[in-house]
Amino acid sequence: MLVALVLLLALSNEVRVNGYGGSEQCEYSQELAPRPHSVSILEFGAVGDGKTLNTIAFQNAIFYLKSFADKGGAQLYVPPGQWLTGSFNLTSHLTLFLERGAVIIGSQDPFHWEVIDPLPSYGRGIEAPGGRYLSLINGYMLNDVVITGNNGTIDGVGSIWWQSFTSHSLNYSRPHLIELVASNSVVVSNITFLNTPAYGIHPVYCSNVHIHNISISAPSESPFTVGIVPDSSDKVCIEDCTISMGFDAIALKSGWDEYGIAYGRPTKNVHIRRVNLQSSSGSTLAFGSDMSGGISNVLVEHVHLYNSKTGIVFRTTRGRGGYMKEIVISDIEMENIYRAIAATGHCGSHPDDKFDPNALPHLDQIILKNMTGTNITIAGTFSGLEESPFTNICLSNLNFSLNSMSPFTWECSNVSGFSESVVPKPCLDLETPSVSYTACSSMLSNRAKATTQASYSSA
Repeated sequence: MLVALVLLLALSNEVRVNGYGGSEQCEYSQELAPRPHSVSILEFGAVGDGKTLNTIAFQNAIFYLKSFADKGGAQLYVPPGQWLTGSFNLTSHLTLFLERGAVIIGSQDPFHWEVIDPLPSYGRGIEAPGGRYLSLINGYMLNDVVITGNNGTIDGVGSIWWQSFTSHSLNYSRPHLIELVASNSVVVSNITFLNTPAYGIHPVYCSNVHIHNISISAPSESPFTVGIVPDSSDKVCIEDCTISMGFDAIALKSGWDEYGIAYGRPTKNVHIRRVNLQSSSGSTLAFGSDMSGGISNVLVEHVHLYNSKTGIVFRTTRGRGGYMKEIVISDIEMENIYRAIAATGHCGSHPDDKFDPNALPHLDQIILKNMTGTNITIAGTFSGLEESPFTNICLSNLNFSLNSMSPFTWECSNVSGFSESVVPKPCLDLETPSVSYTACSSMLSNRAKATTQASYSSA
């Protein structure tokens, strides 16, 4: 046991020294240079009374600012006011700046939200067959995009969308507040996000994404609202954020069944630190269940999770394919969590009947260390697939204080791993020293590959 523990602790040090487990992406975040040109949305006829629709004003302003892309870029300034708008698209080398007291408000009329094709890694809308509503603020194949401010606000007024979802009357899948597709060098900072229809911030097929010092919230009853969703994206830093959502706070994804497998773009090189997360019906930190392109090389550290159904969850199911591996989660504080840790191979639906039931997902090489929890009901549940068990799960220095409502402490099936200094004592499946040696050796052998991806330069 002692040899295995020493090896596990050595691995944790290797993670930091060599950049493995997220490559500490936040250490490579770019400094923002001021834009040499700036205009106000007022110059394009916008009216901040909360009643006038300003979609055309935003569209015209951004079209005008495209001309400065090769001149150092430009800034669109949004002054204090209530700026009602439908969907609009950003451009490269642009800063969207929201002054304190500025509130961009999403129109409640679905006709002001364009319908677009589904993402290729999903094959259809997540919530309805066919297309999906364009998100409030969008970007496609952009470079050098900044959404920031002096704590301005973006409010999706999501109640109409939540009602349509709950009543099964959606014609298309719900929009998000921000969606950036196939873009590089993206920064989102110093903004408050409220009442998203579905996701708050959705970078998909993106590289070099830095999200910091933001607040995202939606009511506890808002159905399947999620704060930040890195999706088939790499070199992602999320830090110093506060997120409270109806479903998941942060969820890492990479495509859905046969579509995600075919697209083949993983989410990798992700660093999450110093965040406060709360979720009502989902998990504060989720991996999957849409993970068919794979999720790897993730480092999560110094996180506070509170007042939630589940703290950390790994979700997948038969037909997903893909993998979740090389993930390190450490220095976590939990308060008032029903289930601290969960991993299940029996979660999620399928886009259609074309998925391959023999496409089995893999969960492997996971380190969970240095965690404390108070008022926890269940320490952990691990339920792998019989045909594809969860393997090489390393637990170290976990201390969960359970409440009197606990029906059991741990529950395990089709899982193997190693644990040391874990309270309450985990399943026997997680107490196999030889498995720890296999896991740590495998992870160390991959660190050279991860180190080559550690630089935070533009793709």
